[in-house]
Amino acid sequence: MMVLKTSEELAVMNRANAVVHETLRLVAEAAKPGVSTKELDDLAEDHIRAAGGKPAFKGYRGYPATLCTSVNDVIVHGIPLPTHHLRDGDILGVDCGVVLDGFVGDAAVTVPIGAVSEQAARLLEVTKECLDLAVDVVRPGRRLTDIGAVIQSHAEAAGYSVVRELVGHGIGRAMHEDPQVYNFGPGGRGPELRPGLVLAIEPMINAGIAGVSFDDDGWTARTEDGKLSAHFEYSVAVTENGPWVLGVDGR
Repeated sequence: MMVLKTSEELAVMNRANAVVHETLRLVAEAAKPGVSTKELDDLAEDHIRAAGGKPAFKGYRGYPATLCTSVNDVIVHGIPLPTHHLRDGDILGVDCGVVLDGFVGDAAVTVPIGAVSEQAARLLEVTKECLDLAVDVVRPGRRLTDIGAVIQSHAEAAGYSVVRELVGHGIGRAMHEDPQVYNFGPGGRGPELRPGLVLAIEPMINAGIAGVSFDDDGWTARTEDGKLSAHFEYSVAVTENGPWVLGVDGR
């Protein structure tokens, strides 16, 4: 069942997501060659708690960290480690969740580490464009699958593949609420988007094939062919006036 939020609840979610985006900016600034992913995780947790929030991922279904730090061929859910030091030319996906005043914020970025290849930079650019195009769909009267249709169309036109095993989701008092938000498929289907609905939209785009493999840790999802993957995410509210990117767009 999809849960529609009141204007007061959306205001709280906006604050939670503001902490998420502040954290992502701090982590992106600190993410340099030689820095460990565990150092970034510690930085994120300290900032979230200082802002009055709680890490949403830590302990969720047993997940051990504040961030997901996904390097190069890791699509999502990479676990921060003190032994994993970033290298020049890497790309780093950072996914962050915050619980604040009973509501969850969730967003992700993929950032270049040092000087990256033209191919890596282009993958990041196209994946962010996929997210921006998807956000523009989040308007009353549009259909849920319109989101995935625009993501798939843009990614495949650029020569990339869309991950199918992993999806976006509704979000609110719980991290994962109805509905699931696919990043592919035909448009014009599924429930109509209504004001008060909040969706975590998160295109995951692979440079090679769409296939996914999972590490033995039960979390880390990698590209099946070992090629790069990028991930961007916003929590977006449907409003009468169009999409509201929570924590980013001032209201």
